[in-house]
Amino acid sequence: MSKRRVLELFYDVVSPYSWLGFEVLCRYKNVWNVDVQLRPGFLAGIMHASGNPFQAMVPSKGAYMIQDLERVSRFFQVPLHQPSDVFHVIMKGSLPAMRFVTAVQMSHPEFLESVSRELWMRIWSEDQDISEPESILKAAKKALMPEDQAKMLLSTISSPEVKNRLKKITDKALGYGIFGMPSIVAHINDRPQLYFGSDRFEILAHELGEKWLGPVPQKSRL
Repeated sequence: MSKRRVLELFYDVVSPYSWLGFEVLCRYKNVWNVDVQLRPGFLAGIMHASGNPFQAMVPSKGAYMIQDLERVSRFFQVPLHQPSDVFHVIMKGSLPAMRFVTAVQMSHPEFLESVSRELWMRIWSEDQDISEPESILKAAKKALMPEDQAKMLLSTISSPEVKNRLKKITDKALGYGIFGMPSIVAHINDRPQLYFGSDRFEILAHELGEKWLGPVPQKSRL
């Protein structure tokens, strides 16, 4: 069997398109010969450093996103719904949530996938705030994380260790030339290749020499 290729997924739960990329890679991690490595970063830091404004903050892009979310929700089979105030979501940001996700990865990585998913669910499916501690704890509970563990991790999100880890991953993303999320860095032939967005999987599959079976491979008839 050929060597497993590493796919690094850089994401932030404030990004709905990151949720799509996340779910597709989670579905394909046992279909393709790949090692998927989740890299929770801070999207606002990347946007600021790269000079790239949030899509929803540009009126025409924001209007397009409202239409697009319904289409991609059906196509990717991810329960995306437009929040009642998407600008409020962007302005409040995701820093506490992404520090919590970082703390989870550092101490209890077995919950990283489920906690990330539940935070996306709160914003982009249930129209809930994720900037407050109680909301983060509710997401952790739905991810089946024990309450005492979740509270302990939440108490560490302002620690230098957690803050430095999130900054390190964000800086690593910038080092790859990443300017938005989701971004996948595929290590092919000992060379990192950057794929931005949730609509590059067919091209990624071609480069990997793998089959693209659509966004839900388990339902493919091929």
